[in-house]
This record gives sequence, C-alpha cells and structure tokens, in this order.
Amino acid sequence: MRKSQLLMFVGSLLLLSLFVFPLWNITLEAPQYPEAIGMDIYINKFVDKNPNDIKNINIMNHYVGMEDIPEQIPEFEIFPSVVIGMAAIGAIFGFIGKKKLFVAWFTVMIILGSIGMYDFYMWEYEYGHNLKETAAIKFTDEDGEPMSYQPPLIGSKMILNFKAISMPRLGAYLMFVGMSMTLAAFVIEKKEDSKET
Repeated sequence: MRKSQLLMFVGSLLLLSLFVFPLWNITLEAPQYPEAIGMDIYINKFVDKNPNDIKNINIMNHYVGMEDIPEQIPEFEIFPSVVIGMAAIGAIFGFIGKKKLFVAWFTVMIILGSIGMYDFYMWEYEYGHNLKETAAIKFTDEDGEPMSYQPPLIGSKMILNFKAISMPRLGAYLMFVGMSMTLAAFVIEKKEDSKET
C-alpha cells in the first residue's frame, strides 16, 4: 500500500472516533455557578458535562420560555449512518488508490460538514428564538423587542448574566485531522503523477 493510500485509509477511518468522542460542547458560565454547566454534543446524543447539567439548563430555560433540550433529535438517527458510510467509502477509496476518488471524498465531506454546521446553527436559532408566550420571565432588548437566547455557533457570547461558550471538541478535531490526511493523500498522488510525466 502506497503512502497516499495509507493516509486515505487511516484518515477516513478517523471519522469513527465521532462515536467515542464529543463533536461539540456548549458551556454556560455565570457568577451563581462556581463550576460552569454545559453539555457535550455527540453525533447521537447530548451528554451532561457534569452530573445533572442538562436538567439544570432546562430548569433555567423554562423560566424564559425556552424548550427543553430533547433527549433525541432527528439528526441523531441520520448522523451515525452518514459517518459509517463515509468512513467505509473512504477506506475503499484508499484501497483503490486513485487521486480523483481522494478529492471526491474530501469534497463530499466538506459539503456534508457545511450542511451539518448550518443545521446546528438553525437548531440553535430555533432553540433561542422560539419562546413560549407563557414564560414566567420576559426580557427585552434595547429596542423593547423580546430577547433571544441563541448561543453562538462558535466562540462566546453574553446572554443576560451568562457567558455562553460553543466550541468544537476532540471528535471534531480528529475528523479535521482525518480530512487533512485525505487531502494530503491527494497532493502526494498528484506529485507522483507529475514525476511520471
């Protein structure tokens, strides 16, 4: 197996780390919480950062009219199959060893990743803007409009007295490394082809 094939094979299989490590994390920091509360987001579940964090977030959100963080969302049914499928296709492409297949796989991963990020943004938007009229506490912004509580897609943002932090986690970094390896495989193959001509 050539170096490029090995890179493609291993890089694509790194996607499977998403079943073990979280993809993303949202953390809330506030003076009343000496230890920040938050949740890790996997491709198939939400998990407390600390015991009962999601329960405590739901209790806080209830007062301002936000929906509870659900145990299941439709994406949790779709993402695992997509990850397994792309890992298997990438491994097969690694064995075949053609640079066009390497770049095709990388391109599809970029498209799927962009769709995933857009979907995550829309989920955050709905979560932070779709408030119940029966909320016990209603805050307004400087213009007198009902306040939204959308966490940032990436980075940090102040929401009332909470600092909301949204950042990728180990699963996302390993996925990025895997994609970089497949791109490197394409570059190596391209250089090898240019030497032969």
